[in-house]
Amino acid sequence: MIAVLLSACADVRIAPAPVRLFDDSLFQAPRQVLDAAAIHAPSPAMRAYAAEVRQNRHGKAARQALIDALYRRDDLKLEYDAAITRTAAEAFAARHANCLSLVIMTAALAEEAGIPVVFQSVPTADAWTRNGSLYFNVGHVNLLLGRESGEGLPLYDTGAWQLVDFMPPDAASLRRAERIDRATVTAMFMNNRAAEALARGDINDAYWWTKQAIAAAPGLLHAYNTLAIVYQRHGDHALAEAALRHALQREPDNTMMLSNLVQLLQGAGRPGDAAPVQARLATLQAAQPAPFHDFDLGRQAMAAGDYARARRLFERELRRDPYHAEFHFWLAQAAAQLGDMRAADEHLARAMAGSTTSTDRALYSAKLERLRALTRPH
Repeated sequence: MIAVLLSACADVRIAPAPVRLFDDSLFQAPRQVLDAAAIHAPSPAMRAYAAEVRQNRHGKAARQALIDALYRRDDLKLEYDAAITRTAAEAFAARHANCLSLVIMTAALAEEAGIPVVFQSVPTADAWTRNGSLYFNVGHVNLLLGRESGEGLPLYDTGAWQLVDFMPPDAASLRRAERIDRATVTAMFMNNRAAEALARGDINDAYWWTKQAIAAAPGLLHAYNTLAIVYQRHGDHALAEAALRHALQREPDNTMMLSNLVQLLQGAGRPGDAAPVQARLATLQAAQPAPFHDFDLGRQAMAAGDYARARRLFERELRRDPYHAEFHFWLAQAAAQLGDMRAADEHLARAMAGSTTSTDRALYSAKLERLRALTRPH
């Protein structure tokens, strides 16, 4: 089954989900409940920092002073880390978080400093990660900071707004960015927390986070997909199907949800019902292999000692997702087995640069240093 770890989604408005999609009686009371205020609230340390930014501008506007602080390595010293989705206060205290958390933290600092904020969803090429049998499709968000002149700044006035993006994609993707509201950002946070709960096997927490996400922004269709996976893993297949079909009414060509529905129907022993969904899915997927398809074949080739074939397969997977750290890591291993140490060094360096957690960065850095030590002239 496929879950979605989202940091971006279009702001589509639909009617609230019918009550029949939820059954609280199946789950224990939630251990933690965070509302929108708690997610976005600045901590006392953040308020103090925003006041310091306002007072120590060195002749700069507050917006520019904040942006400088965000990007300077000697100031906030922020690091990208996708391991967990943090609230604004948690991200500020830890100084590392994923792009959604860093955006939420920046918005809280900006608003405390009197700077207007606009959230944006940025469409990017499909980027996937996985944890066991769960596949996560990762989106992207950023934000615009406005001049301090007040409300009503037109978005088309490029001088009025300045982009803040912690993992900027290509220019074409940035041009297609769409404005989203705070409720959608809140729902994204909750859906991320639900996906993270699923990854650690906590189905109970995942249910409550997903329900809150849908309540916050009923138009966040990926949250219904997450809800379906919660129900499927809890053994409630009828409710899982209802959640998927509800979302597919709004987005009938969503391959992720169609794939989940096929697996759900086949697992329930309903091949006749699964067949038309499978046919539709096959038509939509004809031009694009499933995520990790070539990567898994490449690992099989590595295990069989066919390093040349493995290299070709890893390179093909990288054409689909050029920045995936694990793909670069395995390509580096294949290159090393073939004696191409220059390529191994290059792809290990790319794996380290593209890693999304501090743990992975440390691992790839150590392997890169070891490789360079082995190939360094004596």
